[in-house]
Amino acid sequence: MRIGEIAALVGVTPRTVRHYHHIGLLAEPARRANGYRAYGVRDAVLLARIRRLTELGLGLDEVRDVLAGDAGRELADVLRELDADLARQEREIRERRLRLAGLLDGPVEGTESVSPALAELLAAAPVTASPSAAKDREHLMLLDTIGGGSEIYAVLRPLAGDPAVLALYEQLDALAAASPDDPRIGPLADRMAALAPDELLDAIPAGGPVMTGFGEALLADYPPAQAEVVRRVMVALTVRSRDRGGNGNGRGSR
Repeated sequence: MRIGEIAALVGVTPRTVRHYHHIGLLAEPARRANGYRAYGVRDAVLLARIRRLTELGLGLDEVRDVLAGDAGRELADVLRELDADLARQEREIRERRLRLAGLLDGPVEGTESVSPALAELLAAAPVTASPSAAKDREHLMLLDTIGGGSEIYAVLRPLAGDPAVLALYEQLDALAAASPDDPRIGPLADRMAALAPDELLDAIPAGGPVMTGFGEALLADYPPAQAEVVRRVMVALTVRSRDRGGNGNGRGSR
């Protein structure tokens, strides 16, 4: 196979393959007389393995460590593990699509199509006209659709009826038309981050494509000043997780 063929087979770009060659993550195969690289089955399996590991949220240095452990293993063992990873991914996608289908079939503002854990959290929250609270509810429903939020809901449950939370929503509402350098942004972000319990840091799933994409979608859904508040809260929680001895994925040492 040529570089374009192996890239298409695995689902990456030729540029990605060349980058892996450049950083030494994927060894360059021998070239034919015509100068083209000649890739084989093992190269394709290794490239698929790299793609799957990065999709799981591992950095390239972490992927390198995993591949070093694979070096002495039989190809059949690596293939079986890769197949098991893909099977898990298929199950997760099916579950997410079922949840999404439920949301599309019913009223988006209702709780009939969400998980029982999220339904319990939403039921405990007081009625409010705050646009920020409504947006927060929508974000929780999005998280529920993509999966991985049950532990987060359990941690947030004690905060559902806290008057301090409603006050923060109102302060965030007040920044809807503000500029991203408004002096109220910093103090509000500090108050919001301080209200988040340490258990929330442990409940956040390991950083990967899902959570990364969720964070990006979250910020894009707010006007500039409010987005800056949310961004600062995210940064503050990340720093707090590291200070507690976390591994950078939202998991503290236990």
